[in-house]
Amino acid sequence: MKIKRFYYLPLVLGIFLVSVPNSLAIDLPAIFQNGMVLQQNSEVAVWGTTNPNIKVTVTTGWNRESYNTFSGKNGKWQVDVSTPQGGFNEYEITIEADETVTLENILIGEVWLSSGQSNMAMPVKGYINQPINKSMDILMDAKNPYIRLFEIERNSASKPAPDIKGTWTKSNIHTVKDFSVVAFIFGKQLFEKLEIPIGLIGSYWGGSSVEAWMNAKALDEYPSLDPSLQKNQEKNANRIPSALFNGMIKPIIPYGIKGAIWYQGETNRDRAKEYRSLFPDMIRSWREEWGISDFPFYFVQIAPYSYDGSNMSAFLREAQLKTMQKVSHSGMAVTMDIGEKNNIHPAKKIPVGERLSFWALAKTYGIEGLPYSGPVYQAMDVKDNKVHLSFKYAPNGFTTFDRELTAFEVAGENKKFVPANATISNDKIIVWSEEVNEPKAVRYCFKDWCVGNLYNTAGLPASSFRTDDWNVK
Repeated sequence: MKIKRFYYLPLVLGIFLVSVPNSLAIDLPAIFQNGMVLQQNSEVAVWGTTNPNIKVTVTTGWNRESYNTFSGKNGKWQVDVSTPQGGFNEYEITIEADETVTLENILIGEVWLSSGQSNMAMPVKGYINQPINKSMDILMDAKNPYIRLFEIERNSASKPAPDIKGTWTKSNIHTVKDFSVVAFIFGKQLFEKLEIPIGLIGSYWGGSSVEAWMNAKALDEYPSLDPSLQKNQEKNANRIPSALFNGMIKPIIPYGIKGAIWYQGETNRDRAKEYRSLFPDMIRSWREEWGISDFPFYFVQIAPYSYDGSNMSAFLREAQLKTMQKVSHSGMAVTMDIGEKNNIHPAKKIPVGERLSFWALAKTYGIEGLPYSGPVYQAMDVKDNKVHLSFKYAPNGFTTFDRELTAFEVAGENKKFVPANATISNDKIIVWSEEVNEPKAVRYCFKDWCVGNLYNTAGLPASSFRTDDWNVK
């Protein structure tokens, strides 16, 4: 934040009022603005720059407490301030150094970062010729001064950028139509169930790769991902290793957040084996950067889509499933039932945001009894040439909502999969084929394009899965 100061300078011919630009101004990162949301019940960082080696005092309006520090030789300073329980009061923060800056209309509540590629970036108004289902309903119910939005301008940088560009805005028809629909629905659900202000930070770029969102330290384990690759190829600016982390994540660290939601993976579908480690390492690196070892990280499993017939996206979805099972305080919203065969950007985005919110409401905010995950394959047992499959997250059994249970395949010793029959039997799914006398493995929706119709009785869909670990070219 740049603020001009005025000085009176005595001259031989008299005294004139002269504007001296910014020489003693307090400069705040763009994330610190009027109307921002701060994370409740926390020690949140406030930082900026001013003249070197001077005292800086930050006073918080909710408790009139002052926090003192001194700027360094480079003028940088930072303090951690205590925030109270969130509510609907608006507050001020005053920062004093060689001048005074006051931030107004600040809310205290829950702050979430949303990130990823085009399916997270997809706004409520949709893309050209690609609509959002029920977008009018979303817009008609968009006005809410207690949901605040901050979208970070796209920036690809070879080293950590000093700042980002963006503006805190109140939720309304005009601001929501251009904001991530998945993130907005997620935040709206939290607001309605928690009855507390919500701050949503959007940092996304269509077509981006996971390694673009990772810091350089995390990529040290991947020497094949040379940060200089594609450096001069503007069209690939969103896939340069570390470039989006440098330009769109690092500048807002350590702004106080509760957690993150993520929707990405399509760009990495042909490198699913790498994604098994890249994605967990990205989550770990973000947590390390924020200094919060276990902040919640909830993500979307990429939806079925007819790519090129290679079925590589099935292995990417498997990598995402394994990430959920491997990484603590993580969760995955499944989209096997809402993909579109010929559109990589499915119109049904409301269920995606809602399914992410179920994870947060149940696991982060402790709403007991709320289902949050669809069925996840756990084990198999073969009886009389039929495979009996057991699952987690289906305590009350399964349903297909009166449709035939499809998309199962079974293979024997020859590892050749054939379409299989499948039925629900109490707490098990039983799979068989007359063509396979001694079944060894089962797969469900393990293809690029598939319509999944296996749910638990809460209406949450099962992830695609395979029981085998056979190598596939």
